[in-house]
Amino acid sequence: MARDKTYLVTSEMRQYVEDHSCRFHPAQVKLIQATNQHAASRMMGDPSQHQLMQNMCRLIRAKKTLDIGVFTGCSALAIALALPSDGKLIACDVNDDFVSIGKPYWKEAGVDHKIDLRLAPATETLQKLIDEGQSGTFDFAFIDADKAGYDSYYELSLKLLRPGGIIIIDNVIWSGSIIDSKIQDADTVAIRSLNDKIQKDDRVDAVMLTVGDGCTLVFKHHE
Repeated sequence: MARDKTYLVTSEMRQYVEDHSCRFHPAQVKLIQATNQHAASRMMGDPSQHQLMQNMCRLIRAKKTLDIGVFTGCSALAIALALPSDGKLIACDVNDDFVSIGKPYWKEAGVDHKIDLRLAPATETLQKLIDEGQSGTFDFAFIDADKAGYDSYYELSLKLLRPGGIIIIDNVIWSGSIIDSKIQDADTVAIRSLNDKIQKDDRVDAVMLTVGDGCTLVFKHHE
């Protein structure tokens, strides 16, 4: 059924797309550059995904958001910049060394007051929010953390999301591993399983995009 109308993504094409898609705050540019110097820089999401997140947050006028898997804080910065002055982002991670790289740039961009960093396993943070009665009150969530936890992060985020809210899930193509049946490591199996689950999930509508390492946009149904 598929017709191939996707262009071969060369480095030149990727740069062209980024140049014609992204409007970054100067602090974002500096943080991306700093992250690119890090030994684990491959963990950073594609810059065009950051722009996509900002656009989605602005589209739905998001005020209350989640970032699950902060790394150096590029995604948190992107989301926070798209929020109104009284908006809030709960940023979930377990590694303060990584997150500390981004904190000065959050401050430089004037959004550090919007970001509530929770250094704890994300499942604990999300479950605590549910226990506090915050289910159905969040507008947006971004998931880009340990792949074994993806299903739990998805389910907990979906509970916290309001009807009409959006989840963006990163790394859903996983360098192409998801379509190679010979690859059965835990991370690939977890991503493949969640991809299959979302495709059949009647609580949401979704679309998988070949942006970066693949991202799925999940739209929670209105009740």
